[in-house]
Amino acid sequence: MSESERRGPRRPAFFSPSALEAHGGAYDPTEEIHVAHETAAALVRAGRAATDPDVTERLVAIVDDIGLSTLAELWSQRPARSLPGSLWRLYVLREWVRRFPVEASREYAAGIRFTTPNHAVAGVAEPPGPAEMERLVDEILRGVFSGDLAIALERAAAFCRVVSAGRADISAGSESAEHAANLLVMAEDLTAGARLWRAEALD
Repeated sequence: MSESERRGPRRPAFFSPSALEAHGGAYDPTEEIHVAHETAAALVRAGRAATDPDVTERLVAIVDDIGLSTLAELWSQRPARSLPGSLWRLYVLREWVRRFPVEASREYAAGIRFTTPNHAVAGVAEPPGPAEMERLVDEILRGVFSGDLAIALERAAAFCRVVSAGRADISAGSESAEHAANLLVMAEDLTAGARLWRAEALD
């Protein structure tokens, strides 16, 4: 992804499974799989072992330093219900909110009345404005490294469900409907990831 693409105003369409999987290199598949899982595990281990809050903040904002395309090359082709697949989806959510905080807050606010329990799980401060959206996605990633990773995944899943409901309510057209449906798929994958983590089977 070029710098111009990163800064462009185009509405993101990265929530479809094909878009999430359509990145990465084409070298030895076995090596690619190994690298993906090892880097994801190493990142989580380093974050959870760190006692310096600055380390946690650098990991939360790692995309700001290395770019989303670098993480895509590492993780985007791994199964959604794996550690690299789960981390990839969390960083994609953060990147979308940071690029489009007004859109994120508008769709989130519209979805609250349809799914109040998920709003409670997501834990967004009131009112859910753009700044609150950005704080939430950072808090979720912070929880991966300094809290309960399963809860972080569940909060991200709840966030996806609220945004999906809001997007379906206020946006018209088949493309918006598809994006809303894809967000629900992402929510289910993140929820499954949380269950796997608790079972010590998310790798």
